[in-house]
Amino acid sequence: MFDPEWDRVCSSCTAGIEELSPGLYDHLHARDTELVHVSRAPIEKIRSEQAARGWTFPWISSHGSRFNYDFGVTVDPSVTPPFYNYRLQDMPDGGSFEGPGLSCFLRVGERVFHTYSQYARGLESTGGSYYYLDLTALGRQEEWEEPKGRSKHPAVPDFS
Repeated sequence: MFDPEWDRVCSSCTAGIEELSPGLYDHLHARDTELVHVSRAPIEKIRSEQAARGWTFPWISSHGSRFNYDFGVTVDPSVTPPFYNYRLQDMPDGGSFEGPGLSCFLRVGERVFHTYSQYARGLESTGGSYYYLDLTALGRQEEWEEPKGRSKHPAVPDFS
């Protein structure tokens, strides 16, 4: 979502985040559930980005920890085996990447249990646009979709 080296938050994450409404958070809170966004960027960069965009949702930093590596959204073979979306990734150049992911946890007293994770194309739940676009004749209108040329405009916001 926000790598420590990046100047701005990921455009795909931004598109999904901007679809989250205060009502969603209210419904979750009514059931003692919290939705928190986590990024590897230092908290100062996160707070600056939040202020610039007017975002008020809970967003914390995992900077300096293994959290994003341990839950499979930061893939770097020099840190952990390169698994993303439950599959070994072919990384011939030894590079790394930040991938989207959602993980759920249950707290029982002082113990925290990891109960579920979701990655890649399974993340439509982070925003509602894809659900509606999938119902339409033109669909998501992403460049890789067939037949080519169905859309004459750029897919903005870019969820890819």
